[in-house]
Amino acid sequence: MPLPLNIQQLLNGHVVEWERLEFKEGWNPEDVLHTLCAFANDFHNWGGGYLILGVAEHNGRPVLPPSGLEANQIDAIQRRLIELGHKIRPAYHPLTEPTVVDGQHVLLIWAPGGEQRPYRAPISLGENSREYAYYIRRGSASVRAQGADEQELLALANRIPFDDRVNLRATVSDLQLSLIQNFLREVRSDLLEESSHMSFDALCQQMHLVGGPPEALLPLNVGLLFFNSDPTQFFPQTQIDVAVFPTGRGGNNFTERTFRGPLGSMLREALAYLRSGIVAEYVQKHPDRAEAERYFNVPYAALEEALVNAVYHRSYEEREPIEVQVTPEEITIASYPGPDRSINMDDLRLGRAVARRYRNRRIGEFLKELELSEGRGTGIPKIIRAMHENHSPEPQFETNDERTHFLVRLPFRSPPQVTPQDGHASTIVPAITSTTDVASTPKATPQAQDTMLAFCGNPRSAAEIRRELGLKDAKHFRTAYLEPALASGWLAMTLPNKPRSPKQSYITTELGRRHLSART
Repeated sequence: MPLPLNIQQLLNGHVVEWERLEFKEGWNPEDVLHTLCAFANDFHNWGGGYLILGVAEHNGRPVLPPSGLEANQIDAIQRRLIELGHKIRPAYHPLTEPTVVDGQHVLLIWAPGGEQRPYRAPISLGENSREYAYYIRRGSASVRAQGADEQELLALANRIPFDDRVNLRATVSDLQLSLIQNFLREVRSDLLEESSHMSFDALCQQMHLVGGPPEALLPLNVGLLFFNSDPTQFFPQTQIDVAVFPTGRGGNNFTERTFRGPLGSMLREALAYLRSGIVAEYVQKHPDRAEAERYFNVPYAALEEALVNAVYHRSYEEREPIEVQVTPEEITIASYPGPDRSINMDDLRLGRAVARRYRNRRIGEFLKELELSEGRGTGIPKIIRAMHENHSPEPQFETNDERTHFLVRLPFRSPPQVTPQDGHASTIVPAITSTTDVASTPKATPQAQDTMLAFCGNPRSAAEIRRELGLKDAKHFRTAYLEPALASGWLAMTLPNKPRSPKQSYITTELGRRHLSART
């Protein structure tokens, strides 16, 4: 049966970091044994890795077209892998999938991080060999753990990250097939087609969403966070609270919005709300030159990275929401707890911090497959770079000595003040309206909103939605219908990172479906 990721995604390197991939042109059982042991130990909490047999590598990259394996080798290798799994202590067995690339047979092996680390493997498969060692990943190689690395690995015994643990208060039926299939469809997994022909338990096992013995499977926390419509019943305060203070935190007027639901949907809905209601683009026209200057009050790329990082790195054991506050001066994003003590805050502020391990390895894996996170510690440097390119004030990163919280401050870039003494009549005009502007436009009727949400159960283009509603004025449709629905979190873009893409479509979110269900 196919694995959650297909071979082409792995060969392209768009979903999994190269350090989690290993290519081998031929079959060497001893090398494979040590690589499986290293992936099982998952020293950096990356979620294990993938081993591809039949593909040579050069400088860590695949050599294509592949040399391939003999067709009659595949079954023998798979049987031998079962034997090798029993040689690892404790026993460990990966998942395999034979496939064909450019007419050549290759074997894809998925080795998720094990739940009983540390794992040991024989140093040699020779008949007289009795010595075992621990293996870990170092860059793109599997090496023997020695000295401080071995001591640190031993200290990780039974320290399975929270998102990868089984949940004793839930059952497999708490995972929802529709959400799983929507995810597989979005990431273009071959497993989608197979999912209609296998049992639900088998599907969850293939995606590593369940754990425990076959007769008593239990969902993993990561499965409940992504594939249950209301994760708060298992993890209270799994939500994003957005508060907007138009006149500052000391003012009497403010608005609040709370976003809940499956992690991917919750994050996208909050980002859509902030993008349409908070991010403003300005155009400064200069009379002394033809080119206009375009910039944002806050670059969306920085805002997106800060919120994604908060969802990725917060603790879901703590009953504290992610808090987003918007004032006339800045946006702040607070999450709990703070960064690991191994991270030096001075290095972090300079964008040079490197985490030794991640708090939520599986959450990061799913966010990367949804193209919401790049992983590998690129978030903070991307925030700094985006703010710099927008000529915004420097972002600020704050925590306390106890590391109980992490706060990101993104100061707004204010429009330049033009006075008569400047000698030029530069003009500043907003290119994207704010939530206040949208609210002042006559809104769609509730019946029209219901029609739009029902129609967008499947992805629809703006033109398709407008035709369905019988509207001719594209500008009025966008202002009165589309933007309010995005700001409310009822609709989401299928390509949130490419808002102006000609392939852009819109789909009703889980929040929108609940709103529609409540009205009908």
